[in-house]
Parts: sequence; C-alpha cells; structure tokens
Amino acid sequence: MAKLTTDQILEFLEEATILEINDVVKAIEEKFGVTAAAAVAAAPTQEEAVDEGPKNVTVVMTSFGDKKVAVIKVVREITGLGLVDAKKLVDNVPAEIKKDVPADEAEKIKASLTDAGATVEFK
Repeated sequence: MAKLTTDQILEFLEEATILEINDVVKAIEEKFGVTAAAAVAAAPTQEEAVDEGPKNVTVVMTSFGDKKVAVIKVVREITGLGLVDAKKLVDNVPAEIKKDVPADEAEKIKASLTDAGATVEFK
C-alpha cells in the first residue's frame, strides 16, 4: 500500500464534503481508539490563581491614624484633589483612594499612606 503524503491528505480534505470528512474522523476514532474532541485549556487551579494575585485592585483607607494632616497631604499627592476634597475623603473613612490600579502601584500607594500613619487595605 502506498503511503499518502501530508499534501495528498490535505488535498483530499479540501475537496471532500463535510459528510466525507465526518466519516473519516469516525473511522480514525474507531481504528485508533481516540476522540476528535477539541482541546480545552485547563483553568488555573486555586493555588495558581492565589499565587498570581489580582491584576488590578482598589486602594481603600480604613483609618487615618493620629497624623491626619500628613495623611491629607499624601492623599492630595496621590489623587490630585484639592485640600478641601482630600480632607473630605480622609474624614469619611473607609474611603476609596484609588480604583482599579495595578497591584504594584497599589503597593506604592499603600506604603505612602502607611508611612503617613494611615491604615490601608486592598479590594
């Protein structure tokens, strides 16, 4: 029996009807004990998802501590708000300082706020 080349097989598939291709697939499945199911990408395990961490987070200040003025200054730098708006934000803790920021930027924001005396968490 002559061997078919890959090109010959592809030529057949280009010219064959869907029914003919379906018959070939079924014959291959039966002959070799395989299935022609589409490959499905495996979802990450819970451990992998935890290791990866969230890509974007919201920085929430839960307390301004005992150095309110220093915290207001840092909030102004981070948010670009005026003095009055920054003070309102600090007065109304828990308050979202910045939404949907990359995790590394959120860590920098948290460090700045905690250095000023605030308590911060991510959501």
